[in-house]
Amino acid sequence: MNKKLIAMLFLMAPLALFAQKFGHLNSADIIQVMPEYTAAQTELQNLEKQYTNELQLLESELAKKSEAYEKEKATLPANIAQRREQELQELYGKMQQYYQTSQQELAQASQEKMAALTEKITKAIKEVGVAGGFLYIFDTASGIPYISETLSTDVTAQVKAKLGIK
Repeated sequence: MNKKLIAMLFLMAPLALFAQKFGHLNSADIIQVMPEYTAAQTELQNLEKQYTNELQLLESELAKKSEAYEKEKATLPANIAQRREQELQELYGKMQQYYQTSQQELAQASQEKMAALTEKITKAIKEVGVAGGFLYIFDTASGIPYISETLSTDVTAQVKAKLGIK
């Protein structure tokens, strides 16, 4: 009787493997319809606009001072001309530094906002995985070369539902 039980277990093992559930989704498609994504994009655009406006003010100031210097340059004593050139160089350096800093801050803000969205999606995916009894849920946005859509369940709608998205 023991041999029959072992033989039956070996016959049932392949069936257990086929019973494994796999899911897939495209997180990029989900992120783009999240209200938080739209709000984050608006915030980032506003921040970028503020940085651009400040940079334009610096450029305008540099242009005005440069133009004034060019008009007066011939009549200025050498030491004053040298000081004005140094001021122009410092202003140009300040403008370049501001541009670099603003780009870094913008990238960091974007990264932080996307991390929060990714964390929220990851949590929803885990909840769907546990509730649905999935072994794996693959994200096609990560560049997986192939997923059989007939052997894998598309869980996009379930994740959207967990996130409160229609």
